[in-house]
Amino acid sequence: MSRYVRIVPAALLALVLGACGGAVHGTPGGSGLRDPYFPGMGNGGYDVGHYGLTLAYDPADRRLTGTAVVTARATKDLSAFDLDLKGLEVAAVAVDGRAARWSRSGQELTVRPSGGLDRGETFSTTVRYSGTPGTITDPDGSKEGWLRTADGALALGEPTGSMTWFPGDHHPSDKASYDIRITVPQGLEAVSNGELRSRTTKAGRTTYTWRTAQPMASYLALLAIGRYEITRSTLKNGLPVYVAVDPAEARTSREVLAKLPEIMEWAEGVFGPYPFSSVGAVVDRPHDAGYALETQTRPVFPGAPDTEILVHELAHQWYGDSVTPKSWRDMWLNEGFATYAEWLWQEGHGGSTAQQTFDALYRGDYYEDPADDAAIWAFPPARPSGAAQISESPVYERGAMVLHKIRQTVGDDAFYGIVRGWAATRRHGNAGTADFTAYVERTAPGHDFRAIWRDWLYGQGRPEHP
Repeated sequence: MSRYVRIVPAALLALVLGACGGAVHGTPGGSGLRDPYFPGMGNGGYDVGHYGLTLAYDPADRRLTGTAVVTARATKDLSAFDLDLKGLEVAAVAVDGRAARWSRSGQELTVRPSGGLDRGETFSTTVRYSGTPGTITDPDGSKEGWLRTADGALALGEPTGSMTWFPGDHHPSDKASYDIRITVPQGLEAVSNGELRSRTTKAGRTTYTWRTAQPMASYLALLAIGRYEITRSTLKNGLPVYVAVDPAEARTSREVLAKLPEIMEWAEGVFGPYPFSSVGAVVDRPHDAGYALETQTRPVFPGAPDTEILVHELAHQWYGDSVTPKSWRDMWLNEGFATYAEWLWQEGHGGSTAQQTFDALYRGDYYEDPADDAAIWAFPPARPSGAAQISESPVYERGAMVLHKIRQTVGDDAFYGIVRGWAATRRHGNAGTADFTAYVERTAPGHDFRAIWRDWLYGQGRPEHP
């Protein structure tokens, strides 16, 4: 045997391998979508259509075992692609039933399917994994991911936490339907998004099967495991309602949760038809998460919510959950709308008018602490200073002020037409700030919005004129 090794050019090598049937065509998908604030989140080269998750969790040993079947369509010829998965141990990966090579680096699970994938091809990736899921500390200091509770766990995902409990394309721009099958010790409830399709108990274990048929961004996926009082009902329009309340919060939550049907009827009158096939809420103990979150169809609350917070999170079902931001820079489209929903609720139910709320914020006497009033002008709502700022006051209050300026400009009839039309036009999709401003200008011709965009949406500091 000769010890001389001939160097074969890459192009010639590809031809040789192709002739032998061993070539892998295509290029790797991207390991991140270069989001302005979370550049490593999401993945290029494919679009997820469905997640099928089969999970089991026992709070006693804190161990999660899972099998995820991720069905996607290749958007380019792929030799490899990435899934976001933080922590947990991967046992095996297969693509379309065939074992695939894989590797781990940080939050990236890189999969190399045998033979590659063609652009336009639909494929299913099966990942078997297990371990102790972790918690992520956000840039703003809040906790997300897999949050342990006294009797179970609470899985919350905004903005990056869902990758702690299942592999996927964890950027809000890639939405999918979900089937989640979760097994827990008998006596515990397991609550998720959408509709409960089945509940079976065998050998001391209970399995719940949940289905979310409408598209959902992964940060809105929910698991709440523990002891809950469950209430099932139906709204006047036939919409199923599923509410889970920690027993310690049941008494203090009862009065405000009884308003859910009234709030939903009001919201449909303002925002248009509800975009999903069920609704509800999860009320946990205050220390379990420390914040409310608009998890799709079933928002989560840290203790008994007040009416305004319930309105806020239900409004998100239209703005944030159905119409989802293209990137985390567009958060004001979530929070500005939900905050303005609070103003509208108060205006229609004996409280301050939206104009009075706007004026108080502009004058700087809305909050008891002057620092809170000053914080509204820290940065423009459409340009948060960084990842730590996407949930701060300008995104909420000043975002709502942008909407009020539009209302002042076009009048109530045209404004409510814009609000409903935006929800309908972008239903179950994604949108960015430029999409919204273009929609407003197109829907309300004859009005000049340039000063609003310049001073209120993108401008630094407090505008000179209210």
